Amino acid sequence: MEILDGKKVSNQIKEEITVEVAQMKERGEKVPHLAAVLVGNDGASLTYVGSKVRSCKKIGFESTLIHLPEETTEEDLLKQVYQLNNDPDIDGYIVQLPLPKHIDEEKVLMAVDPDKDVDGFHPTNFGKMALDMETFISATPFGIMELLKRYNVETEGKHTVVIGRSHIVGRPISILMSQKGNPGNSTVTLAHSRTKNLKELTLQADIVISALGVPKFLKADMVKDGVTIIDVGITRVPDESREKGYYITGDVDFENVSKKASYITPVPGGVGPMTIAMLLKNTLLARERHNA
Repeated sequence: MEILDGKKVSNQIKEEITVEVAQMKERGEKVPHLAAVLVGNDGASLTYVGSKVRSCKKIGFESTLIHLPEETTEEDLLKQVYQLNNDPDIDGYIVQLPLPKHIDEEKVLMAVDPDKDVDGFHPTNFGKMALDMETFISATPFGIMELLKRYNVETEGKHTVVIGRSHIVGRPISILMSQKGNPGNSTVTLAHSRTKNLKELTLQADIVISALGVPKFLKADMVKDGVTIIDVGITRVPDESREKGYYITGDVDFENVSKKASYITPVPGGVGPMTIAMLLKNTLLARERHNA
C-alpha cells in the first residue's frame, strides 16, 4: 500500500511555480496576482482563504483579500465582482463558498469573468473542460488528476467509480477520468445518494473516488484488494476529548480500507493540499494567457 501524499506533491508544485515566478521577476515581468473575496466569518472559509494568501506569499505571487461583512447585499457583492473583472492587475480571483443565504451563489458565479475564474466554476469553463478544450479545470478535480499522474497510477482501461455528483468534484472528475490521456481512458460509473447497488459497483472498481461528505462511509467490505482510493471527503467530527474539540476525517474508513488498497489518499494531507496548489497553477495559467 502506498500513500498518495498530497502535501508532498503540492509542495513540489509550489516549488516549481516559485522558480517560474523568480524568473518572471528577473525579466522584469508582472508576477501573477490572485484575489479572494470572502463574505462573512465562516470558520472553515477563513482557514481556507488564509491558507491561500499564505501560499501566494510563499511562492512570490501578489494576493489581495477582500473580506466583506456577513450582511453584504447581493448587489454590493456583484459590484465587487465587476470591479475585479475590470481590474487589469488581477489575473484571477475566487469568490469563497458558501455565501450567506441571502445571496444567490449561481448569480454571483455567473458574473465572474471566465478568463479570471481560476476556480473553474463558470459554465464556460466547465463546458470547455467537458469538450476537452484548454480551460481552467476546477482545482480539486485538477489536483486529483495531478496526484494520479505524479504517482504513475494506472488508469487506462480501469473501472473508476465516482461517489458524489456535485458540480465542483463528482461531475468534473467523472468526465476527466473518461477522457483520452494520462491519467484518463478509464471506464467511469458515477454513483450518488440514489444509487441502489452501490456496494456491488464499488466491489468491481479498480479506482474509487469518494466525494460524498459522509464520515467513514466507504468500508473495507465495499472494496476489492488492490484498489486505488481517492478520498475527497473532509468532515469535522465533534470530539470533546480532543484539544480542538473535533477531529477531521474523510469518506473512507482509512484504517481498514488501507489494508486492501494499493494506493490511498489520507485525510487530511491528501486531496486538500492539492486543491490549493492547483488554484495557484490556474492563476499562473491565467497570467500567462493575459500576457500572451
